Amino acid sequence: MDMFWDSRGGLAGTLRGTPRARETGRVAAELVDDWTVFFAWRDGDERAAEQLATRYFAILMRFFLNKVRDVEDATELVSETFLGCAASKSRAARSRSFRSYLFAIAMNKLRGYYRTQAKRRRELEDFAEVCVADTLGRSPSSIIARAREVQLLVNALRRLTLAQQIVVELNYFEGMRAAEIAELLELPRSTVYTHLRRGRQRLESIITELASSPELAQSTVMGIETWAVEVRAKIKSAGR
Repeated sequence: MDMFWDSRGGLAGTLRGTPRARETGRVAAELVDDWTVFFAWRDGDERAAEQLATRYFAILMRFFLNKVRDVEDATELVSETFLGCAASKSRAARSRSFRSYLFAIAMNKLRGYYRTQAKRRRELEDFAEVCVADTLGRSPSSIIARAREVQLLVNALRRLTLAQQIVVELNYFEGMRAAEIAELLELPRSTVYTHLRRGRQRLESIITELASSPELAQSTVMGIETWAVEVRAKIKSAGR
């Protein structure tokens, strides 16, 4: 660890000095793998904690924001995820990818959120059957962009089962393939493929049901990936 971090939490002295050296240090820091940064944090390096937060704040915000009531709830869940990470850091080990470790904590925080919000124990015992729109009801007005297609897409996503929504959003918003999602969520690939296939089919069906006109439904379905990019940008902006 000492080869990367000095006693003040900065990069090693060979990377300090000139602007070029500082830029080199920044790039070098970005190349340090997550577990190495995490273990530096565990050993007391607060700058390493900031680096992890920088790396994962945006993706966690995108993960939570369309599944909760508002930006404040999403931000709180991101904070709770990092706190959970800190609480368990003495027990963490390189037995899996760091992203999977972090997302396991995030999933547990989301389950806890729904237990608090819904108070429907039976439904929550089968997490795959939870539906954001049914449980929370409220439209996510804080993240809806002006385009009607984007509003329609966001509302339709919230009517998928949560298991489908998570997989479909990771695919559209993060550009992750099924195999990557399976690794991240530590699920069998066959399960992820099923959620993704059924989720996409259901999403198109819901869009058709919710659209005010056949033309709006068609333009939304045809441009889902484009609208997903816009939603991602909107969520990123909301989380700042």
